[in-house]
Amino acid sequence: MLPLASLVLLSSLHWTAVLAADNGLAITPQMGWNTWNHFGCDISEDTILSAAQAILASNLTDFGYEYVIMDDCWHAPSRDNQTGAPVADPSKFPNGIKDLSDKIHAMGLKFGIYSDAGTYTCGGRFGSLGYEEIDAKTYAEWGVDYLKYDNCYNEGLSGTPHISHERYANMSRALNATGRPILYSMCNWGEDGPWNFAQNIANSWRISGDIMDNFDRYDDRCPCTSVIDCKLPGFHCAMTRIIDFAAPVGQKAGPGHWNDLDMLEIGNGGMTFDEYVTHFSMWSILKSPLILGNDVTDMTNETLTIITNKAIIDINQDAAGSPANRMWKRSVDEGGDLSLWAGSLVNNTFVFTLLNTSPAEQTVQVDFADVFFDQGKTYQTQPYEVFDLWQKDDEGTWGKSIGIIQGSMNVTIGVHQTKVWKAVPAPQTSTRRDYAEL
Repeated sequence: MLPLASLVLLSSLHWTAVLAADNGLAITPQMGWNTWNHFGCDISEDTILSAAQAILASNLTDFGYEYVIMDDCWHAPSRDNQTGAPVADPSKFPNGIKDLSDKIHAMGLKFGIYSDAGTYTCGGRFGSLGYEEIDAKTYAEWGVDYLKYDNCYNEGLSGTPHISHERYANMSRALNATGRPILYSMCNWGEDGPWNFAQNIANSWRISGDIMDNFDRYDDRCPCTSVIDCKLPGFHCAMTRIIDFAAPVGQKAGPGHWNDLDMLEIGNGGMTFDEYVTHFSMWSILKSPLILGNDVTDMTNETLTIITNKAIIDINQDAAGSPANRMWKRSVDEGGDLSLWAGSLVNNTFVFTLLNTSPAEQTVQVDFADVFFDQGKTYQTQPYEVFDLWQKDDEGTWGKSIGIIQGSMNVTIGVHQTKVWKAVPAPQTSTRRDYAEL
């Protein structure tokens, strides 16, 4: 039997972990905007304030986008030489971070910051390894609401889930000790399988190396073909590679703790409209945080159309917090594959999705025996009213009803396209409708 002192210590550690996980934040996946994908290190106070103003001007807050996150390279050349506290670059942020945070809050938005669980950030600025307490305290004093916490220069403190857990838990404990609710977004690239250890210390965790603005290009810098036991997460990961990574780990996510598929690339120009629709759709049904990574001060109508599809956002923000599962994946002759995804929503409703990564249009029969495999025969055979979430109804609202359907439906789907449907059980007396194409 363990001595009393050890039991007290274990109890204390357990209580700390519970508090860190139960901070009341990210009950649904967080939504917002981050500087990195478009601006990289080229940021300043003006960059961030202009983006915040654009978020308001575009009414993005009406759709749930609330965090304005300042990524890497905000730092001064060194910490305060007396206290060790973090200091902002005075040329980029002449009024300081507290003033910037206050201005963001005055707009009704929330403010996020970036650091690294290493000696340096990925951009070569000072990291937080060994400085967790002073950094968390300073962030709280600055009014920070969100911390993205990266994984560069980690001094070899990785290689097992326990080692990575302890390094990231140090910041979790420090944030919790400030008394300020700060959403904790771990960015350790899926190293050591954070879905197995991060639920009690973070609100979200990255599952892969950094995304690139490309649909399916293979890159040796993102060499793993499976996220399970991936030894080199790397970076330059194509969007569909990350979708494959996400497929098996959805079971680990839920309210307050999410798999993060990385920031969105929509609007940055590397993909087609249909590919960006796939990007937004899949991030949404997999319950990834929806963090915009484009220049929100200069958006096309196509970009706005995608990122403001409320029907798709509602799937992401559904209170059930259940990521969709991949029900099957089939290779096609032209290359690429078709895959069917399905998930449960609140109020006995469901979402299902067909994804075509091949370079050719495909026609496929979607069987409800597959869509409702987890729910059993009654659900597989009953009729549903089906809504196409990428079509608008006569009133201009996303989510057009395509009728009462039972058993299966035939779908024609374009190159690199994704179709998303919501299914609501219909009365058994309803008339079944068959479609040659949907």
